This record gives sequence, structure tokens and C-alpha cells, in this order.
Amino acid sequence: MKSSYTGIPLRVLTHNIRYATTSPFRGEKPWEERAPYLLKELRYNTRNQDAFICLQEVLDNQLTDVLSGLNSSDSTPESERGDPNHTWAYIGVGRDDGYKAGEYSPIIYRPSAWELRHWETVWLSETPDVPSKSWDAASIRIVTIGVFTHHVGRQTVLAMSTHLDDQGSRSRFEAAHIILRKIDEYRHGRFGNLISGVFLAGDLNSQEDQEAYSVLTAPMSPLVDSAKLVSSADHYGNYTTWTGFGFEGLVPGRIDYILLGPTVSSESRGLPWKVEGYAVLANRFDDSVYNSDHRAVVVDAMLHS
Repeated sequence: MKSSYTGIPLRVLTHNIRYATTSPFRGEKPWEERAPYLLKELRYNTRNQDAFICLQEVLDNQLTDVLSGLNSSDSTPESERGDPNHTWAYIGVGRDDGYKAGEYSPIIYRPSAWELRHWETVWLSETPDVPSKSWDAASIRIVTIGVFTHHVGRQTVLAMSTHLDDQGSRSRFEAAHIILRKIDEYRHGRFGNLISGVFLAGDLNSQEDQEAYSVLTAPMSPLVDSAKLVSSADHYGNYTTWTGFGFEGLVPGRIDYILLGPTVSSESRGLPWKVEGYAVLANRFDDSVYNSDHRAVVVDAMLHS
């Protein structure tokens, strides 16, 4: 029997691509050598998709390389290259100055598929409107937020990309609460009647039993872990999302997620997403070159109004 579920299919891909360090770890290749592998991953896994690409640890030169690589792909017809209606665009800023300094957590999308209605960067600190860090954070941390409407289906998505602190437990806890407050603000603000679905993608630096994940997926949270919404038969690839470069002496773990929402317990319908597939992709192949110390996470889902 054919399912009666209708909606728009879309793909969300999130990947911490490892910033372009001038002092690589043992086992880590420079960005110039890693970039072609990363671009192949992004091109292949977003081809013919109404996709969002959420990246973390992206320096300005890396963002330039990624966008240039996506928009000059051999799979893009020559007639469409350079046409803003057929290329990839992004939202996001460098976290250090709100412009180009420091790491971005950008959301990359196709304007031909999605109309950008609004976006902002929020600093995960006690002063969220300006570049800053608080509590026990070792680094400045941000969440990039965008409101997008699908040109054909007209569903509107609240999209978020983030990278939480790797050192500060309280920072991660407080950042998770800031993110939940922002979701609530958008759902009850001027876009509230439009938003069909919400996703938060990124590197939470939190295992499933730790602070950020626990807060963001708590029973009263509007978010759920997409990996929990698919059967094992629809889960492709690895479980671990952080691998390192092989010589760090740390235990690999699952710290990168795509969380979906909103859950609506007070209404007759529940989650507006139907997850059709979940994957954690490989980050190295036969030549043993790691494209990053993280693996990409990919979710395919249908979103209804």
C-alpha cells in the first residue's frame, strides 16, 4: 500500500571539516591536500538534492575554496555556472569579529531551491549579540540561524549550524539552553506561523550522556535525535563521528548530530519530519588520507507543512 505521507524531500549534511591549521597533527594532511577529498564528498552527497550543507571549523579561505569548488563542479552545466539561481550560497560569519576572522559555522544552500527570508549569528555567551565567550569556554562559540522557504513546496525551515566548546562543560550546557531559547523565540515570533520544521546540525562536543545532548534532547525539548528516528536497516555507515587523525590517544566517539523538530505534544500531530535515512560517512579511503578528523552526518527526510 502506498504511503499517504506527502511533503518535500530534503537532505541535511553536517561536517566539521577541521580548520586549516599551519601545524598539522601527526597523520593530518594540510588543507590543500584534504580539500579535494572534502569537495568530492560534498558534491556527490548533495547532487540532485534540495540540500543544506552545515559545516564547522571553517576559516574564510576554506569557505572560499568550498564555495568555489561546489560552484565549478563538472556536474554543473556550463550555462548555469555563475548564475546565482543555480549556484550555492551561504550564510554565516567568522566568530571572532562577526565578519571574516575566526571559524565560521556556515549554512550552505542553493537559492534556486530555497528563499532566504532571514538570518543571524548568535554568540553562545552572556552577550549573544557581540563576539564574546563566557563561563568556562576555551573559544568563542556561535550558532548560525537561517529561515528558508522552499520555492516549490512553500514549507519553511528554521535551520541552525553550531559548534560547541570542546573544553567547557558549563559552556556547552548554557549554549544548549541559548539554542533552545532561540528556537522558542522564532517559533513564537514573526516567522512562527510559517515554520514547518526545525533542524540543528553540528558538532556538540557532547556524547549522548553529556550535558549539551541531554539538554537538547530532553523530554521537554522540541528537538529529537534523527538517528533515533530510523531503524537499523536505514542507518548507513559508521556510528562514531569523531575519529581523530589516528594518533591523538583519545577514544573516538559520537559528538556530531542532526536534531529535528519541533515536537508538538499539545497538538494532534507530532514531529513534522519523516526520516527516511541516516548515515555517517567515511572520512578516509584506500589512500588513508583523512579529509577531516570528523565524519559527515547525513539525514534524508520528508517535511510536511
